[in-house]
Amino acid sequence: MQLESPCENSALVHVLIRFPLIVTRRISLLKPLLASLHVLLALCLLVSVAASQTAKPDRQVAVTIDDLPGGMADRLPATDVTQMTAKLLGTLRDQKIPVVGFVNEKKLYKPGEVDERIKALRMWLDYGFELGNHTFSHTSLNQVSLKDWEDDVIQGESVTRMLLAERKMKLRYFRHPYLDTGRDLLTRRQAEAFLVERGYRIAPVTLDGWDWMFAGVYEDAKKRNDTALQKDLVKAYLEYHDASFDFAEQLSVKTVGYEPKQILLLHASNLEADHIGELLDVLRKRGYRFITLADALSDQAYGLPDTYVGEEGSGWLDHWAITQGKPAQGAPVFPQWVIDRSNALQLPNGQVTAPTP
Repeated sequence: MQLESPCENSALVHVLIRFPLIVTRRISLLKPLLASLHVLLALCLLVSVAASQTAKPDRQVAVTIDDLPGGMADRLPATDVTQMTAKLLGTLRDQKIPVVGFVNEKKLYKPGEVDERIKALRMWLDYGFELGNHTFSHTSLNQVSLKDWEDDVIQGESVTRMLLAERKMKLRYFRHPYLDTGRDLLTRRQAEAFLVERGYRIAPVTLDGWDWMFAGVYEDAKKRNDTALQKDLVKAYLEYHDASFDFAEQLSVKTVGYEPKQILLLHASNLEADHIGELLDVLRKRGYRFITLADALSDQAYGLPDTYVGEEGSGWLDHWAITQGKPAQGAPVFPQWVIDRSNALQLPNGQVTAPTP
């Protein structure tokens, strides 16, 4: 059979001649559609970028509050301690924030006020919160013998265990005063073994905005009705906490490779009673959800090797960094004017030195 040349087929020749014209016309018709697709793709990209920039990370934090029944309880009458406690707990309960409060039972024993102060402590359980041990007299493990420290831990259990037992609860958490865990590793390990034997789980700290330093100056300003100073203090307190949260989040990634479930340290005070709601909003804006201390401690980070010892207490992010051979990273610069006012008032600050310029 003889094959027909394409050039001899007039119909085929006609199609071949018209093909470029047909393709050109169709491309011309598609140009507006392609342009629209480009615009749509660009818009989608912009929306995606904006969403990634505004999306909040899934951060989690457990709130803990030290120095119950109050950081300034030795300077306040029992009625003021009760009012402060009711206001603080009311905010926390209304916002459904799980909290463990750590008790210094020595602050209960003010002549003529013991029953009222125990009542303030009982309110924590009435409002649905939990109590832990912070030693009887806020004793630093770095400043006394191990035996004296152990005795102070035991002495700090009596009322707290009784109140918890009334609700069929156990005393299960311990927080080191000043975060002092021992000057040497042997003392630290012996103290930890003692705590385990008594049924405690240590409550670490990864977020700490030094609220106690603000609180003492705030207490004095409130007593004198200095509203301008109170306003300045609250502004600085919120800004410094926000900066310290940002610092800790970045340090977490550098140290453990991710942001673990954080544990926030606060102190029972009128500052927190009046303004903890605003601080909780700061945390929410940073993407935090509020969880129990038990949930936070389930994070694998709290099982990391930790051989930190030192003259001064430190947060657990520094514990882990130093254990890894990295230098301590410190903290954001604390407002010097607050330190100066605190020093002028001769407020107690234990062995802790606030970060300075």
